[in-house]
Amino acid sequence: MWGMGVHLAGEPAADELLASSPLALLIGMLLDQQVPMEVAFAGPAKIADRLGAFDVASIAGADDESFAALCATPPAVHRFPGSMAKRIQALCRFLADEYDGVPEALWTRDDPSGAEVLRRLKQLPGYGDQKARIFLALLGKQFDVRPAGWREAAGAYGEEGSRRSIADVVDDATLADVRAYKKEMKAAAKR
Repeated sequence: MWGMGVHLAGEPAADELLASSPLALLIGMLLDQQVPMEVAFAGPAKIADRLGAFDVASIAGADDESFAALCATPPAVHRFPGSMAKRIQALCRFLADEYDGVPEALWTRDDPSGAEVLRRLKQLPGYGDQKARIFLALLGKQFDVRPAGWREAAGAYGEEGSRRSIADVVDDATLADVRAYKKEMKAAAKR
């Protein structure tokens, strides 16, 4: 259920926003590339603090250059603040156009199956197959959003007890487990 405690950013204010805002969670996942996971998931709180609002309409309607500058203000929202600012606004504009600005409609509209939620997530700007599967697993494991077949649609990320992704991070110990798994996967890929 939304509002439960999460430990994704490791910062109380950022985690509180993630726990209370489906949009923050979607943006955190969008930012989760080429930066540490907790940096990515702290990004929405930085945007909220700087913008003074945090909703689809405010972000989608923000002046592109001003929003990019807001994302680049130190500490930056991401190591590539300009390109990520564009992706964040594209995501919010898509949500405004396709889901009436209601992010959670991705997983609530018309009582979708896990496979349908995955399909919808993959349509989001900046979301590929892997990111969509991880986000679906995050919804199921930590937010009690469990449409029929969600674990199967999430693939290995949906496995109970796994330590593969941000979906499995609930404290510092599980964060360390996920980091170790990712490090091993990178090493295996190089071999």
